[in-house]
Amino acid sequence: MPWDFWLVFIVLGVLLPLRGKLRLQKLMVLPQIGTRERISLYASTIGFQWVAAAIVAWRAWARGLGFEELGLVVHGRSRILIAAIVGAATLGGLQWLNLRRMGRSSGKAREFMQVLAERILPQSRLELVPFLALAVTAGVCEEFLYRGFAMAALTRAGLPGWSVVLLSSILFGLAHFYQGRGGLLSTLVIGTVFGTARIAYDGLVLVMIWHFAVDAVAGVAGPKYLVKAEPATAAEKIHKQ
Repeated sequence: MPWDFWLVFIVLGVLLPLRGKLRLQKLMVLPQIGTRERISLYASTIGFQWVAAAIVAWRAWARGLGFEELGLVVHGRSRILIAAIVGAATLGGLQWLNLRRMGRSSGKAREFMQVLAERILPQSRLELVPFLALAVTAGVCEEFLYRGFAMAALTRAGLPGWSVVLLSSILFGLAHFYQGRGGLLSTLVIGTVFGTARIAYDGLVLVMIWHFAVDAVAGVAGPKYLVKAEPATAAEKIHKQ
């Protein structure tokens, strides 16, 4: 595997998880954050992901990975459209039910998710618009990085399909480790589903739409079920533990 591909994998597996953890630590020490801070968070994340995807695309194409290998070619538009609609509705519905379940739970995990939701999820319609832009960005850029580049590079390195899906899903889970062990495990499972679908449908468009649906539902249902107390009150519970 070329040295620059190894460098990309180090960034995906080490630097990005560390960056997410450090950013969360800065947010968690604040008693509360407002609209300005959340929109700034969305904007900076959008910019970072597009720059990261552009750099990785540059190195991938420089090393001969074409559109086909990267999953950027659509095969069977009607089939993809149907699968996109059914999958988005199913995954979005499951995400909604899971958030409702977490909202009705109790304990430290529930309090952590509440504080996390108060900091990173939109609290108004004004914040929802840039959050949905972030959901689109994550759907496109993260799928290109983890199911496009990572799976293509691992496949070219000669790894079997099941290990390609597993390793790319582990990297995807690590990128969301800032959400705690639950976040890591859930994104690892979702990554496995996305990776399998990427192979089954021979492309990324489908999983990009599914990814957007999951994130968009989080932005709509998350605040509804997880933000039930004043931000400062919820934060104080965490700081006292």
